[in-house]
Amino acid sequence: MRQSRRESLLESAANVVIGYLVAVASQMVVFPIVGIQATTAQNFISGIWFAAISLGRGYIVRRFFNGRRFL
Repeated sequence: MRQSRRESLLESAANVVIGYLVAVASQMVVFPIVGIQATTAQNFISGIWFAAISLGRGYIVRRFFNGRRFL
């Protein structure tokens, strides 16, 4: 069964939102351990950029594999 473009986008978005929350939480724990000082706002802003990149990447990969026909 093939996904529509909208379904692919929604799946990618859900994946990114969950990943964003995990990433920001882990940044807040790991960054100080490795000596990176970042404010909460900086963690959220960098997370947004990474989430946007991840959303685009996830959508493109999903559409690529959805359009291919496997034997």
